[in-house]
Amino acid sequence: METVDCIVIGAGVVGLAVAAEMARRGHETWVLEAEDAIGTGTSSRNSEVIHAGIYYARDSLKARLCVAGRHRLYDYCASRGIAHRRCGKLIVATADDQLGRLDSIVATAAGNGVDDLRRIDRDEALALEPALSCVGAIVSPSTGIVDSHALMLSLQGDLENAGGLLALRAPVERITGRGPSFVVHVGGEEPVSIGSRCVVNSTGLTAPMLARRIEALDPALVPRAYFAKGNYYALQGKSPFSRLIYPVPEQAGLGVHLTVDLGGQARFGPDVEWIDEIDYLVDPRRADAFYAEIRRYWPALRDGSLQPAYAGIRPKIQAPGEAARDFVAQGPDEHGLAGLVNLFGIESPGLTSSLAIGDMVADMLVN
Repeated sequence: METVDCIVIGAGVVGLAVAAEMARRGHETWVLEAEDAIGTGTSSRNSEVIHAGIYYARDSLKARLCVAGRHRLYDYCASRGIAHRRCGKLIVATADDQLGRLDSIVATAAGNGVDDLRRIDRDEALALEPALSCVGAIVSPSTGIVDSHALMLSLQGDLENAGGLLALRAPVERITGRGPSFVVHVGGEEPVSIGSRCVVNSTGLTAPMLARRIEALDPALVPRAYFAKGNYYALQGKSPFSRLIYPVPEQAGLGVHLTVDLGGQARFGPDVEWIDEIDYLVDPRRADAFYAEIRRYWPALRDGSLQPAYAGIRPKIQAPGEAARDFVAQGPDEHGLAGLVNLFGIESPGLTSSLAIGDMVADMLVN
């Protein structure tokens, strides 16, 4: 049986970042991916936003990793020639009773180390974005967008240049043994068993399901998986906005916001529906509820101008109605199995945080 230092399961942006960092540190690392390409799940079905780190609870993993990851990501993209743009974002209040929320958002962000937010009044907001309707706003200059697929291809290149390997169509069926002597059993057309000193479960939506197939792991430590599907709709025609536009967050989430891709295509979303099975179909009728929400900050939106774009599914580990949970990086301190890390609930801002997550997981494994 062949053995390697480290096996990372899942070739999304986070799995590739972890694997590239482990390989960079001199550990023979393989990535096993069940699909026939990298990043076919959550990593390729998101708005490709580089988040500043504004909304997350102070000292949470989401806050710390987003801020650290954002700095790393901008530097990495610049050094590798990966397409990205620091386009900025406006968080807009559309009613007077929301203005106080702007102050609390600035305070939360400052607690997370985001110190470049700026409160502006209606006139300054309209000077920046004339099509906007609002009573006040926050400017976030550190928010941006990135070509997520180019980022993943670059991380794959880093892995392979450091001697690592990516295996596609390699579904992991179960993991036996105990660290530092795990055996990863791979199905597919040519089933094989591979020994490894350490294993990283970075399978996103299916991470809890895979964790339950780790023989030595106490099943009581595995959270239940919940799927939150977000539907996005593209704007027909040119967007009048040069920045991302987000309404003041409501209790249920960030609201229907406007993002753009590097080609200039504007998209609105999400509307969240909790689903039991992975399903990426977008119902055109769900766009009907978007118009009133968008017109709060863009009154000129024309009827019939939204068309289905894509759907993404977030790997939640809390039930509908429950408080949002932090990222979970479950290592030996939690489960007692040397060399095993389970990544649960790595949703937004996972893309922004990916390089910082890679550093963190590598530290957990190496130390």
